[in-house]
Amino acid sequence: MVHINFLKKIIYGLLAFLLFFTICLWNESKKGYSVSLKLESKNFQLPRNLQFLARGLAPKTTVLASPKGSGAPNGAQDRPHAQKSNVKVWDEDSSSKNLPPRLQKVRKNYLHMNKYNVTFKGKRQLKKLSVNALLCQLASRVKVTMIKATDFPFNTSEWERHLPQKSIRDNFGQLNSCAVVSSAGSLKASSLGREIDSHDAIMRFNGAPTRKFQQDVGQKTTFRLVNSQLVTSAKFLQDSLYKEGILILWDPSPYHSEIPEWYKKLDYNFFQNYKQYRKENPNQPFYILHPNVPWELWDILQENSPEDIQPNPPSSGMLGIVIMMSFCDKVDIYEFLPSKRKTDICYYYQHFFDSACTMGAYHPLLFEKNMVKHLNRGTDEDIYLKGKVTVSGFRNIRC
Repeated sequence: MVHINFLKKIIYGLLAFLLFFTICLWNESKKGYSVSLKLESKNFQLPRNLQFLARGLAPKTTVLASPKGSGAPNGAQDRPHAQKSNVKVWDEDSSSKNLPPRLQKVRKNYLHMNKYNVTFKGKRQLKKLSVNALLCQLASRVKVTMIKATDFPFNTSEWERHLPQKSIRDNFGQLNSCAVVSSAGSLKASSLGREIDSHDAIMRFNGAPTRKFQQDVGQKTTFRLVNSQLVTSAKFLQDSLYKEGILILWDPSPYHSEIPEWYKKLDYNFFQNYKQYRKENPNQPFYILHPNVPWELWDILQENSPEDIQPNPPSSGMLGIVIMMSFCDKVDIYEFLPSKRKTDICYYYQHFFDSACTMGAYHPLLFEKNMVKHLNRGTDEDIYLKGKVTVSGFRNIRC
């Protein structure tokens, strides 16, 4: 009897230890440390008792290959700064099969809804374009322009003095090195603030703050891209966060519709708050992105994706990347592709968990990330360690 009781105590002790160990692993995953992105080097190695977990949880990944002539993928020759690496990061050929079942179902629902009446008639690329060819496609077909006072119906007395008088490019000179800073939760504890602030210009998104997060995201803001839903909120008129930098507002039109049609069918009716903001802050540049820009970009995303993407406009992040590529010679993009700090926490300044923030649901985010990874001229180490992708500006390409 004594031996049986002693054996029970040992079993109960082991069960308690396993429960404690499981809770610890769960807590670490919520902090954003992911065993699915593993640096294969002498300085980074998982304990043997956790390696089987890493193999079981790892997503499909890609390894940057050697230059063309020794097995490089198509387009690798266009990455002059890329080096051979064993670091596993985002796979530029990811497909909807990589999505969790919940997100696969959400994607299919959006494909059927087709809210914006998308009637894509472009030609799919049967073979992946080289990096330079893709850059030429983006530069020639995505016309990054703003609504002007001469555009009907903005040329009426109702809009007089509301739109900025100067072109957006008149507000800044030639920009060499620029940063696009995502709002991803994986920026937390990154210590990238000083590096980000070293750029000539920095773009941020919606309500992403810098105060209290300077060490990780920097403190300088040159551009802030805001969606129309945000602008309709009362907080937008009151919060000092939006008083810094050049504001760019975007609202998607029905698929490739003209300005007058969009004017009557806004996604979110931001006109009243926009006019009020301009009245209260007349000296702050505040532009409205031409509503066709998102669909010009969407067409290229669809043409270069082997499967149907969501018939919804691109994300603010992808729009911001292309806008900065049209303004700058070189663009460093932070945590649009996840680093070793990958997490399901959506924003570095909130505690909201959802895998859709990384993989995409409403926006065709997965396919946007594929394109950004293909355009990367940096190293996989930069992606793994910093979540940093480097792409060329449009001024530097020869088409």
